[in-house]
Amino acid sequence: MEILARVHSGVTAQRLLAHPRLALVAAWDADRPAIRIWEYGDGHLRERGALGVGSAGYAQDTDDERTPSAAWHPDDPLLAVADAESVVAWTPSGTSPVDGVTRTEYQREVAFSPDGRTLWLSPAEGPDGWEHSVALDLASGTTVRGPRWDTGVVAHPAGGLVCTLESDQGATLVLFAADTGPVLRPLRRALVLDCDGYETPIFSADGRHFAVRGNAYDNSLEVFEFPSLRRVLGMTLGEPSPGYPYPQEWLDEMNAWSRHNVAFGASPRVLWIGTPDGVIIELDIDEGRMVEHEVLPGVAVTAVAATATGELVVAGADGTLLLLSVGTADPGEAAGAPVTAFLASTTEASVVDMDQLDLTDGTRVWESGDLAAVTDTSATDPSWLRIRAAMNQLG
Repeated sequence: MEILARVHSGVTAQRLLAHPRLALVAAWDADRPAIRIWEYGDGHLRERGALGVGSAGYAQDTDDERTPSAAWHPDDPLLAVADAESVVAWTPSGTSPVDGVTRTEYQREVAFSPDGRTLWLSPAEGPDGWEHSVALDLASGTTVRGPRWDTGVVAHPAGGLVCTLESDQGATLVLFAADTGPVLRPLRRALVLDCDGYETPIFSADGRHFAVRGNAYDNSLEVFEFPSLRRVLGMTLGEPSPGYPYPQEWLDEMNAWSRHNVAFGASPRVLWIGTPDGVIIELDIDEGRMVEHEVLPGVAVTAVAATATGELVVAGADGTLLLLSVGTADPGEAAGAPVTAFLASTTEASVVDMDQLDLTDGTRVWESGDLAAVTDTSATDPSWLRIRAAMNQLG
């Protein structure tokens, strides 16, 4: 591991979002309501712009729950930032409002379609807005309603497929949709995770694995194969939950871990994990081998992101930003065969409902209708399945 660039930015970044193709990264400033945009390369990190209080699309409220969502355009140097009021687009030449977006009562998530022509926003407006999303055609400004999603949208590196979440307090669905039009159309095959509170999934560069960071009650980290959806890694960062009521010491440790501290780098089989001790863990997901790299001695890592060329951008609690070289492995273009195989194994879902989907938790499989017959569970089963079994027994 080599430090390519270091800057004391004054930004304690609570999240980093790297552009999928260009040398740009957005940093959410945890100390003040702002998003900073940085350019990297040639041994330098240079700030290119910022959005803050007073900018359209950035609320005056500074609570974490009100921190606006943002997404990079898949090709252009354009960052879309959304809150409940509006959407604003940042480019190197300045910022401008995005027309055609109606305000909502709740905070919105934002994402670009893989072709960059459509902006996806969730939830929609109105009393039933939580059950819908909005697809905004950027050329015409027209909108259509789409299905519910709530936690980012990520495209498979080979194209042809996107992934998002539909969360509930009891369970979270990882949904997949074919990249065939402006509106998300979820497929029947889906992954179910226990509880809620997960972050947007992250694909490896070759598209054969994806990681999910969460959840609301634990610092969990899970890695799944694609297209099989088989779980190959499950772990808790820090101490597992001792159960309610939570001791304050455990809560302090749990909150010390960043929620945006994992990334795949140049090697598609290696996951990088930032820790509260200033260490970056190199985790080989095939061998389960971990190597520690002390990059910010005594300073908590607050965010990690992988660049378009496989380096890491790492943020520290003291305002440091690092650009790290983490190997020269080049996976090349992600193969499209896994996407083709996944699409061939399923069909479009007429309704996104756990009873009508073909589900897996990474270990077991429930085909459409199977959950209605579940009545027996054990203490080791996920809480969502135990709740479902209890409801089946009553009904």
